[in-house]
Amino acid sequence: MENVFMLIGVGCICFVVGFILRYVYAKIDSTSVEQISDRIINEAKIRADAKTKEMLIAGKDAVDNERKEFEKELKEKKIEMQNSEKRLIQREENLDRKMDSLDKKERDFQQKEKNLEIKEKNIDLKISEVEQIKNEQKTILEKLSGLTREEAKQRLVKEMLEEAKRDAAVLSQKIEQETRENASKKSKEILSIAIQKVAADHTADITTSTVQIPNDEIKGRIIGREGRNIRAFEQATGVDLIIDDTPESITISAFDGVRRYIAKKALEKLIADGRIHPARIEEVVQKMQKEVEETIKETGEQAAIDSGVPGLHPEIIKLLGRLKFRTSYGQNQLQHTLEVTWLAGAIAGELGLDVTFCKKAGLMHDIGKAVDHEVEGTHHQISAELAKKYGESPKMINAILSHHEGFDEPKSPEAFVIAAADAISAARPGARRETIETYLKRLEKLETVAKDFKGVSSAYAIQAGREIRILVEPENIDDAQSQILAHDIAKKIEQELEYPGQIKVTVIREVRAQDIAK
Repeated sequence: MENVFMLIGVGCICFVVGFILRYVYAKIDSTSVEQISDRIINEAKIRADAKTKEMLIAGKDAVDNERKEFEKELKEKKIEMQNSEKRLIQREENLDRKMDSLDKKERDFQQKEKNLEIKEKNIDLKISEVEQIKNEQKTILEKLSGLTREEAKQRLVKEMLEEAKRDAAVLSQKIEQETRENASKKSKEILSIAIQKVAADHTADITTSTVQIPNDEIKGRIIGREGRNIRAFEQATGVDLIIDDTPESITISAFDGVRRYIAKKALEKLIADGRIHPARIEEVVQKMQKEVEETIKETGEQAAIDSGVPGLHPEIIKLLGRLKFRTSYGQNQLQHTLEVTWLAGAIAGELGLDVTFCKKAGLMHDIGKAVDHEVEGTHHQISAELAKKYGESPKMINAILSHHEGFDEPKSPEAFVIAAADAISAARPGARRETIETYLKRLEKLETVAKDFKGVSSAYAIQAGREIRILVEPENIDDAQSQILAHDIAKKIEQELEYPGQIKVTVIREVRAQDIAK
């Protein structure tokens, strides 16, 4: 349509231009121009008519094409609308069918819900009936067994615990046996090597010293007029002089070894000098005290050199020197300390541990015994406090505290080494001595602890109290319970008794079958 209007406009413009040109030429030359203009006008008309016809034809064609396209689009829209209507109708039908199906399902669900409610009621009734039957059966069982439900449960739990204990005992015995087989050989090798390296003689120290005198006349001079000399001597030294009928000897009694040693040296010097009176006694005792202090220092230094532990605090060296004059169960404390030091170093070397640390800990583990008569507390605690005071590490303090059980748990392998070395030194034959009364009481207490357990028929302490053998009633104690009994007795011995080294607990269960042939 736009092309048709354009053609019409162009024709009109051409017509107007022709008319103007004709008018112009008419003014110029009315005769010739008029002819020319007529011709031009005619030609213009002809061309305008032709162009107009062409434009009309083109416009008509364009209109026809536009109409056809419009009709085609309209037809397609109608077809699409029809298809949409069909789909909508189909969807409505599907929705109707689904609604019908949902309604049917809802009715079915409602019916099923009613059925379930009925079934639940029936189940509740059946459960109550079952519970009633179960209670009746429990009542019958309780009557038949003579046990209540709780009693039966406790008995069952008890039987299960006993069975578990038996299984655990068997498994524990197996594991201990395997571990013992693997570890026993190696531990024996290490301990034997350490003991062989430290072979020392033992002499039992006592709390008295004897001073030989040239004759019995010197006893009167030592006593002095009205006993003034002996009183001055005892007051200056802090010891007791025992002057009896023993020929040519005087006994010095004191629990403190340092005092006893000072008194012995002072008395020997007084006897050799011959001048015995209170002033001279005080002078000689003071001189001997200074000499002994020097001796203590030299002894401590020599002990540090012998053990191979340099850099000790001067006060610790003095304490080590004082241990020379201290005894424990008759064993010289300095000798014991040096032996523990050497043993600890040897064991640590075999195990690949810190040898220097173990030697130092062994040297310091009993230094508290040098002052335990002057300070409150056990020798473990005193030794640890002294080590802490002189700047030792927490590891060292733990090793000192834990070298006996019951004071602190060992927190390093070296601490276990110190405890083992101390036990070896103390338990070696001849190292320590105890009175027969103490020995017998310890054996009696050991047997009493074992006999307190149920099922034990008799108990015997053997090997000087280092082993206890226990006979049990075979009808009351089985094999698994025997293992548990041995473990329990060992634990009770550890808690209640004090003893050197270790005690082996052996439980014997014997069954004898006997008959008579007639």
